[in-house]
Amino acid sequence: MLQQERTARALTGVEPVAAGRTAAPLDETVALIEQGGGTAAAFTADVSRSGEVRALVDRTVTRFGSLDVAVNNAGVLRGGGPVADLSEEDWRSLVDINLTGVLFSLQAEIALMREQATGGVIVNLASNLGAHRRVPGLAGYVATKAGVSALTRAAALDHIADGVRINAVSPGPSATPMSLRPGEGDTARATRMEKDSPLGRVSATAEIAAAVLYLASPEAASVVGADLVVDGGAAA
Repeated sequence: MLQQERTARALTGVEPVAAGRTAAPLDETVALIEQGGGTAAAFTADVSRSGEVRALVDRTVTRFGSLDVAVNNAGVLRGGGPVADLSEEDWRSLVDINLTGVLFSLQAEIALMREQATGGVIVNLASNLGAHRRVPGLAGYVATKAGVSALTRAAALDHIADGVRINAVSPGPSATPMSLRPGEGDTARATRMEKDSPLGRVSATAEIAAAVLYLASPEAASVVGADLVVDGGAAA
């Protein structure tokens, strides 16, 4: 309850835009925000297409007048198996969405934010799998998420003088479908995580959101180019 209250306070006065390739979950997100008394919008966009990302930023500014905080959270996990067996299709999909999608998003967001008198803040979602730790069979995912970590730091140095502050959050397994193994349910995952995680559980989505909110907040004004790992100690 305390975390929910903190999140609610952090979002006071914020007008979020939910974006992704599929309209239904975006509309659901907007409905939940509006049920809580907030204002939000949903726009469909494919981050692997630069024109759609630029249009997303333009629509956001047209609707709300500015883009103050951007969270780049699109990602896929596919192509499990050794490097020698990784298909070209899976590799290209991982690179296009996980890495190039972040690049296109950064470019569109920074182009707008550096022209604003107030600048802006960007938080990219990387992963604890990448720059921080590796596991067998996920080379494509690991490579792209390590790229997000490196790209975040490079962009942060390039654009802090423009008034754009950029950081990353690197989650470990969290309470989302992506952390479920094939055929695994929540109960089986919880049992597995008791052994696999030093913390003994997956992270709650609210805990990942809290890290993003901190990096986006004025309290983190001097945090530039950080990559905040939230994984229950797995990469420690």
